[in-house]
Amino acid sequence: MTVEELKPKVTAVLEEVRVSLASHGGDVELVDVEPDGVVKVRLTGACAGCPMAQMTLKRGVEATLKQKIPEVSSVEAV
Repeated sequence: MTVEELKPKVTAVLEEVRVSLASHGGDVELVDVEPDGVVKVRLTGACAGCPMAQMTLKRGVEATLKQKIPEVSSVEAV
């Protein structure tokens, strides 16, 4: 799957994740999708400075993306 095909799928899944993050005052923004399946995001709002942000990123955002889009290899915060 090309990056151009992946981006809309990643965006759609991030919309689902965004609901959960918003309930805690946070948000996630898509920065880039790389050809090797690495998704780069920016956590914003309450998530930006939260000590649990790394767990949210890996267990929430990354786990959901990998479950719904097998081509996603990992998620990194930028």
